Amino acid sequence: MTFSQTLSPTETPRVAVEPIRALAERLRGNVEQVILGKRREIELALIALLCQGHVLIEDVPGTGKTMLARAFAKSIGCTFRRIQFTPDMLPTDVTGTSIFNQQTREFEFRPGPIIAQIVLTDEINRATPKTQSALLEAMEERQVTVDGVTYAMPQPFLVLATQNPIEYEGTFPLPEAQLDRFMMRIHLGYPAPSEEVQMLQAQQRVHPIDQVHQVFGASDLLQAQSAIKEIYVDRLIQEYIVALVDATRRHPDVYLGASPRGSLALLKTAQAKAALRGRDFVSPDDIKELADPTLAHRIILSPAARLKHVDARVIVNEIVNSIPVPGARAR
Repeated sequence: MTFSQTLSPTETPRVAVEPIRALAERLRGNVEQVILGKRREIELALIALLCQGHVLIEDVPGTGKTMLARAFAKSIGCTFRRIQFTPDMLPTDVTGTSIFNQQTREFEFRPGPIIAQIVLTDEINRATPKTQSALLEAMEERQVTVDGVTYAMPQPFLVLATQNPIEYEGTFPLPEAQLDRFMMRIHLGYPAPSEEVQMLQAQQRVHPIDQVHQVFGASDLLQAQSAIKEIYVDRLIQEYIVALVDATRRHPDVYLGASPRGSLALLKTAQAKAALRGRDFVSPDDIKELADPTLAHRIILSPAARLKHVDARVIVNEIVNSIPVPGARAR
């Protein structure tokens, strides 16, 4: 499968987006066998996967968060691990630990569940801050350090974290540094009544996850991830991204706005979005569609705004509607 093409020795290499789009459609169709009626949410998770980013799924129990992660892992043929976070977990329960081998008289590293290609961290906010911090190095630097020795994460590497936005008793809110490492935050929500009936019929005898098969290999995904980076982004689009992010820092209801990592997340996800739409360039519409899932969770509201129950997503949408879209310019 070829993801790039050179038009001539003097022209700029362009990305062949059709193979990326075909690969994404196969993966999305496979996942939709399990997760019904959530095409946009599946696409957002797919975009994060293509951008080598991590996803925070914030929703009530029973909406298919675990199934989404399992379906992605089975579709790509990646290793999958699930970590159920609890208050009594230790960092070594996540990263792994060194065990003394009586026969060799040496310490041997026993890798933890975080060392896998697709990792579901269930109810991440139920772990203590000390345990949550064990994920920081793995998510950002794609490595873990145990007893002074650094171990690289397998490729591709994706963390799908879940948290319940309703039940806060016995939880530890994710710190800003942790939230900032998630490329996106998505909400699955309840299915429509007709889709829920369809789900009941599909799972009456066997679970659809058992019918999910591998549609491509990890090597194909790695090639697609590399090709996505070559999607053209005009300087005017880059300035538009910076203007949106900067507006979150100056909004009167915001205590702390989005970081430069948010700008990078918006840029990368827009490149993947353009490829899924069959384009080798980013448009302002790509930025507008992805501003909410990439920026809202990075915003910390002011105390007065929290008292008024202001939603960060509303602020992002307000900013998107107020910042002028850049004009067209010849490439």
